Amino acid sequence: MLAETVCSAVSAAGLGIAAVTAYRRRFLTAARILAYSLVPIGLVLTGAVEWAVDTAFSPSAWLGFGLLGGAWLLFMTTRVVERRRGGTRKERKAAQAAQREAVAPAASAPSLGPGSRPAAQPATKPKAAGSGDDFSDIEAILKKHGI
Repeated sequence: MLAETVCSAVSAAGLGIAAVTAYRRRFLTAARILAYSLVPIGLVLTGAVEWAVDTAFSPSAWLGFGLLGGAWLLFMTTRVVERRRGGTRKERKAAQAAQREAVAPAASAPSLGPGSRPAAQPATKPKAAGSGDDFSDIEAILKKHGI
């Protein structure tokens, strides 16, 4: 009963503020205030306020909220632990299988003796860090500006 009265008073005050705002020719703001002021009376008419009051003073409802909070906390804790370990169990098994497949072909190749391995090919030398190609763009920019 008290909650319905408070909601009705809030809606009436909101309607008054919306009327004053519309009188000042701020119609968009007045429409927004009107929308906010209709929410409390709408909650009263749908019965949501009565449900909220009954829920607020019900021990079984608070127990239910506590259980929901505990379940959420447990779920979030397991997610944090899962991320620290590096993914789900399926993802870890897939990564282990990929590692075994990557190692297996070289490990299972038959050993035919010391002369059976192909000769190592010489690696190509990378360009030196101080080569002229690296600074040609910079030199062009400096010459353009007369430096």
